[in-house]
Amino acid sequence: MAVSFLPYFLILSFLSAIDAHSGMVGVNYGRIANNLPSPEKVVNLLKSQGINRIKIFDTDKNVLTALANSKIKVIVALPNELLSSAASHQSFADNWIKTHIMPYFPATEIEAIAVGNEVFVDPTITPYLVNAMKNIHTSLVKYKLDKAIKISSPIALSALANSYPPSSGSFKPELIEPVVKPMLALLQQTSSYLMVNAYPFFAYAANADKISLDYALFKENAGNIDSGTGLKYNSLFDAQIDAVYAALSAVGFKLVKVMVTETGWPSVGDENEIGASESNAAAYNVGLVKRVLTGKGTPLRPTEPLNVYLFALFNENQKPGPTSERNYGLFYPNEGKVYNVPFTKKSTTPVNGNRGKVPVTHEGHTWCVSNGEVAKEKLQEALDYACGEGGADCRPIQPGATCYHPESLEAHASYAFNSYYQKNSRRVGTCFFGGAAHVVTQPPRYGKCEFPTGH
Repeated sequence: MAVSFLPYFLILSFLSAIDAHSGMVGVNYGRIANNLPSPEKVVNLLKSQGINRIKIFDTDKNVLTALANSKIKVIVALPNELLSSAASHQSFADNWIKTHIMPYFPATEIEAIAVGNEVFVDPTITPYLVNAMKNIHTSLVKYKLDKAIKISSPIALSALANSYPPSSGSFKPELIEPVVKPMLALLQQTSSYLMVNAYPFFAYAANADKISLDYALFKENAGNIDSGTGLKYNSLFDAQIDAVYAALSAVGFKLVKVMVTETGWPSVGDENEIGASESNAAAYNVGLVKRVLTGKGTPLRPTEPLNVYLFALFNENQKPGPTSERNYGLFYPNEGKVYNVPFTKKSTTPVNGNRGKVPVTHEGHTWCVSNGEVAKEKLQEALDYACGEGGADCRPIQPGATCYHPESLEAHASYAFNSYYQKNSRRVGTCFFGGAAHVVTQPPRYGKCEFPTGH
């Protein structure tokens, strides 16, 4: 049933056409759930939306295999429970790279390894972090992968002793010499970036009496002046990132760049989770994406575009903890969207409602292609309609014509569906065919056949 939702999803189509001077937006693909689509279906969903960067929390064989040749870049992770082994034995790190990275790369475009996740939260594994990172990097060098694959380790904002005002940002003293400095030295040496997980939701929920909701949600607000620098902040997110930059400067690593590897807002929460709601989650993600696409940096680093990974792709029904933990998703497990997000600068899609069942207007160049997940009989029926009553120009897919090859039902249906879609001025609902088709934002590739666009 999930495939019927696919034509309506363009909420992330901006990702394939980000300007070189804009920031970058990716999505975290967490899988702590028992009702998610198969990795193959997830990759189809990602591709249909133009999502070209994801982050996963392991090196799952099925996921990495499904991502092969998809042109989707992925950050993988070495789990916290393996840190001590990776730190203690170079042979373990070597074997991990040979087993979990090399069989998939480069067909699967692994661009970074997150060594652990929020390690500083657990003091029992913190001492292993730097050696684990060093050994993993040594393995990458050994197998000549270090130029293509970066290493880092996502830190939570709880690693900071101070974060307000942003200019006072500093790491916890007990972490600086044993872990922070050697880790940053390694990142600088390898031209990697510091991964940071930043959630304005947590700061707002804990200080709702002091922090304006509009300030947390990128809405119009009076802003806050940093008494240390005189810089004005109009969003809590910017303030949090600049607190990290200030902390980096304070320990002598001003040149290390930052990537936000997790950020998001829950659409549902418990009664005591102030601010958790669908409208607030939509407002946060809408505001964040618009903010990133401006290409502007933070007040402290105005020329460095923001690079962020939204959390998360799906609601995950088996995550422990408060209700909010299971409700950060942009999509439901049936691939319907939790709320609409206008992920292009020009989009006017409403923020609330629709629940993934009403088509949205598609911006820019779009094409209509067949959905390979539907039954062949349904695909053939839709093709017959498009070429017959629908009036599509199906001459190019006749035997001997320019688009007859590849001779497959999926390729021929895609050409016919796109012809019908373009003929009808790409109006909403004209790329559906009962769930047999969906819109894409990149030119379809079937052999040497060129798919026409509308005017």
